[in-house]
Amino acid sequence: MANPLDETRDPVSTGRDARVIEKQIPVKVGPGSTVFEVILWCLAIIPGLVFLFMKIKAGEYLRSLEQKIQHDASTIDNYLEQRVLILQNAAKLLDKAIDLDKDVMVKVAAYRGGANPNNDAARNETSAQIDEMFAKVNIALERYPELKAHEAIQRCMEQNAYLQKEITAARDLYNDTVYTWNSAIQQWPTKMIVAARAGYTTRIPFSTSEEIRTAARGTFF
Repeated sequence: MANPLDETRDPVSTGRDARVIEKQIPVKVGPGSTVFEVILWCLAIIPGLVFLFMKIKAGEYLRSLEQKIQHDASTIDNYLEQRVLILQNAAKLLDKAIDLDKDVMVKVAAYRGGANPNNDAARNETSAQIDEMFAKVNIALERYPELKAHEAIQRCMEQNAYLQKEITAARDLYNDTVYTWNSAIQQWPTKMIVAARAGYTTRIPFSTSEEIRTAARGTFF
């Protein structure tokens, strides 16, 4: 069977380009799992009941883990929203020199309100767009050096630097939880059977934007 997360689909000239594959894979079990459960019930009622309770506990665990993913994602969204507020303040201080993307504001508000709780890829995109807009702020500051000394702008950029660190930590925590989820739903028999029948899929880890990935390959010294 082919690797469902294949990072070598596009040719890479020098080595392999490691990246997150933005693909959610549904959990599936074959007829062998059904046969396994039938055999347990046919052997005796005790094994069947034991496995039933194991499935109930597995379902509770997966639902709890799903809520943990939501909580970790919400933490990232809260930090993103704070960065948007700082970005708005910086734009005002720069006399509207920065063209804010209103769609990003709408997305952040939607995530905070729970309108798009499972859209991992879109959360990545929103974060990348906010990073891009802050890059525009930095460009504007380079064009107008006198603004760097502005106390309010300094505070905005310091707050932005702090939030970037918090977002990095929150993303690491989120990715750890996603890894736990993606591993758990593949554990046969109990968790995998429960996940397949509940229609669960793998979750997409938080990844960096293509712009940042390209910049990281540059020469800095």
